[in-house]
Amino acid sequence: MIKSWKLLCLALICSVGASIISQAQGLKKVTMEDVFKKGTFDQKTVSGINWMKDGQFYSSQIVRNGAPVVVKINVATGEESGVLLDGRALGVNFSSYSFNADESKALIATDVEAIYRRSSKGIFYVVDMASGEKQQLMNGEKISYATLSPDNNKVAFVKENNLYMVDLISDKLTQITTDGEWNKVINGSADWVYEEEFSMAQAFKWSTDGKKIAFIRFDESQVPEYNMQLWGSLYPKDYKFKYPKAGEKNSTVSIHVYDLASGKTQKVDAGTETDIYLPRIYWTKEANTLAFIRLNRLQNQLDLFHADASTGASKLIISETSKTYVDLEYNDDLQYLSDGKTFIRTSEQDGFKHIYHHNLDGTLIRQITAGNWEVSAMVGVDEKAKKIYYLSTEASPLERNFYVINLDGKGKKVLSPDKGTHSVNMSSDRKFYIDYYSTADTPVTVSLHDASGKEIKVLEDNIVLRDRVAGLALGKKEFFSFPTVDGTSLYGYILKPADFDPNKKYPLLMYVYGGPGSQNVLNGWGGLRDFWHQQLAAEGYIIACIDNRGTGGRGRDFKHSTYANLGKLETIDQIEGAKHFAKMPFVDAARIGIWGWSYGGYMSSLALMIGNDVFKTAIAVAPVTTWRYYDTIYTERYLQTPQLNAAGYDNNSPINHVNQLRGNFLLIHGTGDDNVHFQNSVDLVNALITADKQFETFYYPNKNHGIYGGNTTWHLYTQMTDFLKEKL
Repeated sequence: MIKSWKLLCLALICSVGASIISQAQGLKKVTMEDVFKKGTFDQKTVSGINWMKDGQFYSSQIVRNGAPVVVKINVATGEESGVLLDGRALGVNFSSYSFNADESKALIATDVEAIYRRSSKGIFYVVDMASGEKQQLMNGEKISYATLSPDNNKVAFVKENNLYMVDLISDKLTQITTDGEWNKVINGSADWVYEEEFSMAQAFKWSTDGKKIAFIRFDESQVPEYNMQLWGSLYPKDYKFKYPKAGEKNSTVSIHVYDLASGKTQKVDAGTETDIYLPRIYWTKEANTLAFIRLNRLQNQLDLFHADASTGASKLIISETSKTYVDLEYNDDLQYLSDGKTFIRTSEQDGFKHIYHHNLDGTLIRQITAGNWEVSAMVGVDEKAKKIYYLSTEASPLERNFYVINLDGKGKKVLSPDKGTHSVNMSSDRKFYIDYYSTADTPVTVSLHDASGKEIKVLEDNIVLRDRVAGLALGKKEFFSFPTVDGTSLYGYILKPADFDPNKKYPLLMYVYGGPGSQNVLNGWGGLRDFWHQQLAAEGYIIACIDNRGTGGRGRDFKHSTYANLGKLETIDQIEGAKHFAKMPFVDAARIGIWGWSYGGYMSSLALMIGNDVFKTAIAVAPVTTWRYYDTIYTERYLQTPQLNAAGYDNNSPINHVNQLRGNFLLIHGTGDDNVHFQNSVDLVNALITADKQFETFYYPNKNHGIYGGNTTWHLYTQMTDFLKEKL
């Protein structure tokens, strides 16, 4: 009976395999040129959307006749009803725009120059929407974060580390701070580590009545400098910037409020401890009350304060502590309601990120959402209807669906039930929203809906891309879960060649990121790396991915399981994943590889070294090789400081496991990486040489963490493809 059942199963597998091969015949294989040169998989979207004040229109930036244009779209019909800004008529090739609250003025930016990941500077203009006249700020000098005041008469901005304000009527320029200096003091703009790890660049905000400006001051004079050499001249240039590595000194931060009427600046009381983080400032509905968040150095206590903007006196409203860490990202949906008495916030204090309603003094009114799932984003609050709109993982950690719930926690309804990934942009009056929806098999569909979920119009269906993809021999992502040695269930996917033959043995390449809170295993349309994987599948590789312990979408305990010991459980899980795949009859267990970028490069290095009996080949791109070289905010959140937890830093450093290397190893890094410094790879190379290990390495001169620009991306992926073909 058992033998008969096995024969039946084999016959079914062969039948399915023959069907797949038959379907793939006659379709074009994916090529490297398709992915990297022809833009075959480029999808269209609807971007630059700003909802307009009356709720009946939204604006969107497009390109028309080679010039930027901002058009006005009728929400009811989805049709264009006018042009708001025309780059050709203005004589400005602007790349971004924003309107003030009453839409009487617009700010446009051109010649924008990126600084780091989120920071930039450019030339700004204020456009009068009635007359069409434009006013250039600072005579065309490059400035950052130009922001109109609520009364529309002034603009605040940052230039060369100082905060300024210009009166648009009198053209009077006021320099609010004077002590800003490169690598010493920054006013109104974030330092490197805040920008990277707290996802902020602008660090000032107008009060609701426009009479005050609150800003954060960073004194980074005691922060050690990192020196990057920039190549390309007879004598390479030094680029020195303040970068606090784990355990080193951070910027001393403080919050200040500038009063326009008096011209005086008041410091806000944030406590006597100076080794802290002040990553968020908010104005409440009361014009003189400023709210701010304070985190301690180890980030296991998060405090919300309210401060009197005139005196600087502050009062503790909420304090949240943890034995591990309190993640700012999961407490970053603070919204003060117009009743002036309550506010909404998110927290994962019960083990999952949920929405909470508080009185202004911090007392809890109620927990609005609850369950063993996460609110991934709070989209909007309709105060009149007393409803909250949010995205969540309730259906599955692999999905993101859109929900509405009453402020009292009742009447929950799913507005986007389709399986896949939804991202939502909702109008300020909460009457309409735009849904960006995709699955692993279908590119994004952008559609306009009313608040009940009813579809009004499809704005972009990517039909051209869908037809193009239909003519290609693509593999299909198959999602699954499996238990590890300790019984933990992990999610993953496997991508087989379009002409998959179950009777053959295939090499398998695993893709990993694996960092805290991240997710690679999602039912959504992929990016460039996914389509490179399709190209490899077309060449006869199976691609697979596992989201190890510590990743996101599954609650606090799963995410925090790697606390104080980054790399240990994650590596175990990747090795277990490889063993799981090795048992499959169509996988060649002697040809399993792994690759990753950044945290994924760290993981692929560890996997090849510690899992040398499972993995044959690994590629590490821009990897962290010791957490002692990475920044304070990220690293200490998960590992504490090196002074408190040396073993957590060293036990799972690839540098300390080089003696275990047996397989084929390719190490790639950009020398201009301001994030994961080239130093990481240099020291790993030294350790490998000392251990007498053979490996391959390649560096990209002056390229940052993304390693792109010019021919770089093509060169990088061609190199990795050739390495895999030779070694795997």
